[in-house]
Amino acid sequence: MTGSNTSVNTDHTATDTGSVAFPQDRSCPYHPPTAYQPLRDERPLARVQLYDGRTVWMVTGLAEARALLADPRLSSNRENLAFPSPTARFAGVSRRRTALLGIDDPEHATQRRMLIPSFTLKRTASLRPQIQRTVDELLDRMIEQGPPADLVSAFALPVPSMVICALLGVPYEDHDFFEDQSRKLLRGPETADVEAARDALEDYFVRLIDRKQKERGDGLLDELIERRLNEGTLDHQELVDFATILLVAGHETTANMISLGTFTLLQHPDQLAELRSEAALMPAAVEELLRYLSIADGMLRVALDDIEIDGRTIRADDGVVFSTSIINRDNASYEAPDQLDWHRTNRHHVAFGFGIHQCLGQNLARAEMEIALRSLFDRLPGLRLAVPADEIPFKPGDTLQGMVELPVAW
Repeated sequence: MTGSNTSVNTDHTATDTGSVAFPQDRSCPYHPPTAYQPLRDERPLARVQLYDGRTVWMVTGLAEARALLADPRLSSNRENLAFPSPTARFAGVSRRRTALLGIDDPEHATQRRMLIPSFTLKRTASLRPQIQRTVDELLDRMIEQGPPADLVSAFALPVPSMVICALLGVPYEDHDFFEDQSRKLLRGPETADVEAARDALEDYFVRLIDRKQKERGDGLLDELIERRLNEGTLDHQELVDFATILLVAGHETTANMISLGTFTLLQHPDQLAELRSEAALMPAAVEELLRYLSIADGMLRVALDDIEIDGRTIRADDGVVFSTSIINRDNASYEAPDQLDWHRTNRHHVAFGFGIHQCLGQNLARAEMEIALRSLFDRLPGLRLAVPADEIPFKPGDTLQGMVELPVAW
C-alpha cells in the first residue's frame, strides 16, 4: 500500500549498497523502505550513505545486531566528533549531552540504576488498573462524541501521555505544550526548531522541579528529588535531563505503536479476526507487532576500536547504524519474516534495542499496547478506516514511524 508523507532521500536505489541513502521513507507504513532491499540481500552488514555523503556501516542481521549492541567497543556518546548524524537537523543538536541514551558506562549504568525500580514488571503490573481506567475513559469519550474520529489525537496519543504524566508526576493539563514540543524535538523541521523545543522542555522542567522542591507531589520526579537531588547524588541538570527524555520517549513511542498497530491490524483482517476470537493471543500479538513495525528504525553508534565481524572490519571512528526494520525481518532468523504471525516462536527482536541501552520502559509500553488494543477492538467491533488507506498520512523515515493521523469510524 502507499500513503502520503514527506520525502526523505528516496532517489538512491542503486544496487551498490554504498550509494543507498539512509534514512529513507517507507512506501507502506508497516514495511521497510523498498530501497533497502539490496541491504537485506547483503546481510548481515552493508554500507549506506548519510545526508552529508559520509558512508557508514548498516547492520541488517539479527544475531550480529545483538552481538554488536552488547559490544562496549561501540559507543552511544554523541559528544564524540565521529558520532554519525543521519540528518542535518540531528547534526545541529547531536553534540548536546543526552541523559541515558547518549552516554556510555559507567555513567550510563549509574543513571539507569536510579530509574530501574520505577519500570520493573512488578511496578508495571501495579499500573495496569490505572492504564485500563485511562483507556476506558478515552473510549467512553470517543463513543459519546461519535464517528468519525482521529484515533491518534483521540486515543493513541493521550493513552501513553496520561500514563507517563501520572508516573512522573507531570500535570497532564500541560499536555498540549509538551506534546507540541516533543513533535518539534523529533521532527523539526529545522535545527532551530529542535533546539528551541529542547530549550522549552528544559525550562518547563526547571520550573516544575523548583515547584516540587517546595511542595512534594506524587510521582517519580518527586521521589528522585527526595532520594537523589536533596541527598546530592543527582544534580539539578541531570534531573531535568531525566524528566525530558522520559516524558518524550514515554509517550511518543507508544503512541506511534498504538496508531500504527491499529492501522496494521485493520489492513490484516484475518489476523485481526484470530486475535478477536482468542484474547489470550494479545501478548504474543503485541510482541509480533513490535517486531513487524520497528518504529524506531536507525539506532546509531560509533566504533571506539576496530571490530571484526562476518569477515569484515568496522574501523575505529566508523559510524554504525542499526536498521531495526531490516534486522527484525532477517530471513536467517525468522521464517517468512514479512508475514504477520501471532504464533511465531522466535521473539528475539530488537524493537527495544539490546544490551545496556535496551529500552527502560519496555514493560510499560507492552502493558499499554496490550490494554489499549484489546479494549479498542472489544469496545468498537466495527472499527474501520474512515478514508481509503492510501489517503492516510504517515511519518517520514527520519523520525519515529507512525501515523500522522488515523481517521476511523465504527
